[in-house]
Amino acid sequence: MYKLILLVAISAVAFAQKKQTLPLTDLYKRGSLQVVNRELKIIEDFIQLSENKEEGLVWLPVSDFKNGEIEIEMRGKDVIQRSFIGIAFHAQNDSTYDAVYCRPFNFFAKDSVRRIHAIQYISHPKYTWKKLREERNAEFEKEIRNPPNPNGWFMMRLIVDDKTIKAYINQSKEPSLVVQKLSNATNGKLGIFVGDGAGGDFRSIRYSTK
Repeated sequence: MYKLILLVAISAVAFAQKKQTLPLTDLYKRGSLQVVNRELKIIEDFIQLSENKEEGLVWLPVSDFKNGEIEIEMRGKDVIQRSFIGIAFHAQNDSTYDAVYCRPFNFFAKDSVRRIHAIQYISHPKYTWKKLREERNAEFEKEIRNPPNPNGWFMMRLIVDDKTIKAYINQSKEPSLVVQKLSNATNGKLGIFVGDGAGGDFRSIRYSTK
């Protein structure tokens, strides 16, 4: 029994040690980031992506993320239709991936309809935000309770498994978004996502796998 307890404890420690921090500025300097449809520059201790038409991606040197947790510290802006920032995962290529992203300009919108569009799940190429809103409205996008400053830094944490995705903002114990995964992919590339017309600032990413 003692040996069994010891093995469980060792396994728990090993899992905790799997959490890795990805230093974005250092990775860019080493040429380890693959930037798609954006310009990237370093400002102090973070990277900044330019605004451009259509979606933008920054693939990290992680090609086989399966299930686990992802944390990203990011900053958008309170300008309508100009700030869509988040995480892409289980990516097969530049057009086939799942993503969860925030719309900071909707965090404190006076219009209640806009507020329920604060955080969004998509699964490209089939399930775009437009298709999901038209066919399954309010199922894959939600309001963020106690939202952060739309012009400030905040943390988004995803818990990903084969069937379910949960998204948490900052230190909230309650998820802002819980959705059933729409794609069949169970592993793939991990990266930063920005939406059509958007840029954004990104400071750190940490992830762990199960």
